[in-house]
Amino acid sequence: MGKGGGCVPSKNRASIAVSDPDPDHPPPPQEQKSAAQSHNPAGEIARNLRIFIVYYSMYGHIELLAKRIKRGVDSVDGVEGVLFKVPETLPPKTLEQMKVPAKDDSVPVIEVGKMVEADGFLFGFPTRYGSMAAQMKSFFDSTIDLWKDQRLAGIPAGLFVSTGTQGGGQETTALTAVSLLAHHGMVYVPIGYTFGSEMTNIDTIRGGSPYGAGVLSGDGSRPPSSTELHLAHHQGKYMATLLKRSLPRS
Repeated sequence: MGKGGGCVPSKNRASIAVSDPDPDHPPPPQEQKSAAQSHNPAGEIARNLRIFIVYYSMYGHIELLAKRIKRGVDSVDGVEGVLFKVPETLPPKTLEQMKVPAKDDSVPVIEVGKMVEADGFLFGFPTRYGSMAAQMKSFFDSTIDLWKDQRLAGIPAGLFVSTGTQGGGQETTALTAVSLLAHHGMVYVPIGYTFGSEMTNIDTIRGGSPYGAGVLSGDGSRPPSSTELHLAHHQGKYMATLLKRSLPRS
């Protein structure tokens, strides 16, 4: 099934099982994947499937999740994660007053027209009063031309978030973002309870929900826990596994 044609797996398929290594102790780095690294039986070059990991991160929590998600995506042969930031909307002086750290210059700012090159998406953003931050909403507002022609319809997309507190929007931030995916016709892919027993473990504090990976940032000084990072890795690998099973490389 080609891009734009949907990615819902057959009901006759076995459920997807994803076994994750410890993301804090990754295996030795493999040879970097190229955009055209493998050949199909006909001898033609086939490119990797690409999942665009598009995020906004003010204090770095979402960025850390995004990079762990990319590691999970890249662990699946034939699929690669590509990191993008959305444009900042606040002026530099305001960011300085808010003590916002410098952004990672190695991650490019996404261009709206480039989104049609993706085979899948994972969008990450912090919450603002239980829904996505204005910077991410502003970016989605700029995709109106893609919406008019439904250029992103049928492409699978997942979500990951950060909140300051446990009740600060781990679920509502993702849930309210689903409406944006729906208007574009994208296929929302939650992680459900595929993370296993950690999804029901209440002995430790963690972000994340069946809607997607998440982190609790507290006042901004709390770093992601190993469980939160492992969940992010799992989401990337889960999404890549699903995409690979649903869409042939071409």
